[in-house]
Amino acid sequence: MDDWLHERQQQWPASPNPHLLVTTHSAHHPALPPVSYCALRHAFDRTGITPRQLWSDRVLDEARQTADPVHLVQLFGIHPGTAVRYVHTAHPDKALPRIR
Repeated sequence: MDDWLHERQQQWPASPNPHLLVTTHSAHHPALPPVSYCALRHAFDRTGITPRQLWSDRVLDEARQTADPVHLVQLFGIHPGTAVRYVHTAHPDKALPRIR
């Protein structure tokens, strides 16, 4: 856990999200069981936020930092059009007009 927290701090030093979320997609050790759905559900039920909201907030924060849709595609594995929408939301003053 300490190693991951250190790596996370190195990767995203300006992240406003102080929480750590480990899932089978983000971290997995073959000798240990993955985090169960029930455990994650319980944690999110107590906060009032959904995993999707937390994820969207993380993508939006990264878009504010970089304004680079290619970076968002590579980091989060999202569709390029979705990445462009996040960048436009984060930087409305830099958004190009939509082509019809």
